[in-house]
Amino acid sequence: MDRQLGGPESVVTLSEVVVDQTTPNGHLHLLHTGNTTATDDNEKGRWETLVLAYKTLGVVFGGLVTSPLYVYPSMPLKSPTEEDYLGIYSIMFWTLTLIGVVKYASIALKADDQGEGGTFALYSLLCRNMDIGFLSAKRMSSDSSISHSSLHEGTENKSRLGKFFERSIVARRILLFIAMLGMCMLIGDGILTPAISVLSAMDGIRAPFPSVSKSLVEALSAIVLIVLFLLQKFGTSRVSFLFSPIMGAWTFSTPLVGIYSIIRHYPGIFKALSPHYIFYFFSRKGKEGWLLLGGTVLCITGSEALFADLGHFNRSSIQIAFLFTIYPSLVLTYAGQTAYLIRHPNDHDDGFYKFIPKSIYWPIFVIATSAAIVASQSLISATFSVIKQSVVLDYFPRVKVVHTSSKKEGEVYSPEINYILMILCVAVILIFGDGKDIGNAFGVVVSLVMLITTILLTLVMIMIWRTPAPLVALYFLVFFTMEGVYVSAVFTKIPEGGWIPFAISFFLAFIMFGWFYGRQRKIEYELTHRIDLGRLRTFLSDPGVQRVPGLCFFYTNIQDGLTPILGHYIKNMRSLHKVTIFTTLRYLLVPKVAPQERIVIKKLGLKGVYGCVIQYGYADSLNLEGDFVNQVTDCLQQHIENYLDCSPSNPVEIMEETSNLEQAKVSGVVHIRGKTRFYISKNCGWFDRIMLAFYAVMHSNCRSALPALGVPLTQRIEVGMLYEA
Repeated sequence: MDRQLGGPESVVTLSEVVVDQTTPNGHLHLLHTGNTTATDDNEKGRWETLVLAYKTLGVVFGGLVTSPLYVYPSMPLKSPTEEDYLGIYSIMFWTLTLIGVVKYASIALKADDQGEGGTFALYSLLCRNMDIGFLSAKRMSSDSSISHSSLHEGTENKSRLGKFFERSIVARRILLFIAMLGMCMLIGDGILTPAISVLSAMDGIRAPFPSVSKSLVEALSAIVLIVLFLLQKFGTSRVSFLFSPIMGAWTFSTPLVGIYSIIRHYPGIFKALSPHYIFYFFSRKGKEGWLLLGGTVLCITGSEALFADLGHFNRSSIQIAFLFTIYPSLVLTYAGQTAYLIRHPNDHDDGFYKFIPKSIYWPIFVIATSAAIVASQSLISATFSVIKQSVVLDYFPRVKVVHTSSKKEGEVYSPEINYILMILCVAVILIFGDGKDIGNAFGVVVSLVMLITTILLTLVMIMIWRTPAPLVALYFLVFFTMEGVYVSAVFTKIPEGGWIPFAISFFLAFIMFGWFYGRQRKIEYELTHRIDLGRLRTFLSDPGVQRVPGLCFFYTNIQDGLTPILGHYIKNMRSLHKVTIFTTLRYLLVPKVAPQERIVIKKLGLKGVYGCVIQYGYADSLNLEGDFVNQVTDCLQQHIENYLDCSPSNPVEIMEETSNLEQAKVSGVVHIRGKTRFYISKNCGWFDRIMLAFYAVMHSNCRSALPALGVPLTQRIEVGMLYEA
């Protein structure tokens, strides 16, 4: 399997375009003519990698490195002893080591889908290699112009588990549900991280000023978050350049305070690195110790962004930043906090600010508040990434996605999602101002996202990497058991604020499933009622149907036939343009499609009628503004010329085609797309009535795919049609 080892700016070219004249209809085929190069991190200069690693501090690790602000305050400790604190620190150290270093930094980052990371990237990787996708697979035509081997790599020697998933629709639906749940929980993380980080940092103002009310702290936190979300439109690169110095100051100052606290309060704190303190802790505390895991799991919060934000940077930069700065910083900071709390056991409710020496309290407060703002950035960026991935996978309604960098396709921003996140973050702070309630909700999100990633990574190991069974079993048993225990502990917090992420995730999952169900039903209807070339020839042979001057792009969702809207259009308009190009926007289960493969043209066997497929991956920008028509007509012109070179016996017909194309382009260009909705009859069941009505509402309010192609408003025509459910 060819995989992109560099950052998202690296492009892997799948194949080279050639014309295969052996086919009677002149299809343009894409054939593999050799491997092309992929950019490796080793080819990048060391300095560039270090600069990228520095930038990750402001984007990727904000949520993780600021967790000391709220971990101890989120624990329901009752008269804790020295042994309790040693056990808690041992749990946090091994959680950071196993989940942070081993799972994410060493394993998960290698499971990128050609530069993209996150839950949906793992799902797409599995779909692409095992042919287990749903909606996108139904769009694949029987005469697909991309070679099958390029889309489903390594399908000749599939594992038993891979074959099981291909056979079982129930297993595929469960896998889709897991991927959807992981995405929804990560979005919930993007809501709760800003809320708890900023609120915990701003709460430090109440220690020197007890008269400051809690309501004022909540209001100030809300204002800070609003400003942060308004900055998102400037893009990840600019934001990270501004925020990285702040996070660098936090990353290096807190461990220094931790070292000071260790020396002053409890120099022997590192004896807790021995795992036997964990067993001793649970043997003494029993159920109470198990419940405390709902707080300790927050020490690893934000680790999912380390994987989900991979598209914004690259593997090497993230690994360097985590292993050499973030991980040591957290180990020393938690050690310092724990050393202080061993000598002051009842200060755990404000376990961060109390261990700060008074002489540097205000500088640390300023850095902590600034770092909390930056912490919000990591999950906000990750949320934008997964939303974009799910939109191009067609599992989420189309929203505006802006590419904020001309160099990195992974840097995206969505205005609608940004403002929705802002409203929800402010609402969480103002309604659930208690840090413990938000911490309980946060624990549910953190543990579930980690567990879902573990499950998907296990499937990748088995079905794609072909990792030896003992290693897979070791990985699964260690991490599934560890994270499963965390999940069982945080589930007890559902009545105490833990229901918040479930409410958010249920709402998002309902949107995703409703959109997925509606799109699936629409594709099924179009495939069932598609118009073949024979029927189109019959339509055009009718003397009442005229071929009018001009160039028409007629958009369709299917490729092994024509959309039923075409028949509806011809019957009512009694015409078709002299040059008509049936255009399909086709998602491929790859992150990027090479520029020379973006547009695929084929002749449909009728005069002036062609097929065009615009192919894109989920990391591609579907933006052909300005020269969309020129790009397509140039490809069509090249196709005609290639056909002419290989068919010297009939040059007159080919020259006529070229002339007709030029005349049609001069006469005027029009873009026709269907505006369809379902007709819900009385025979429909209650489930179809609810889901299709919900889909109709979303579809009528979501963005069209045409603006992304730069199609002028004056050239668009929408043809309405009812599909019978």
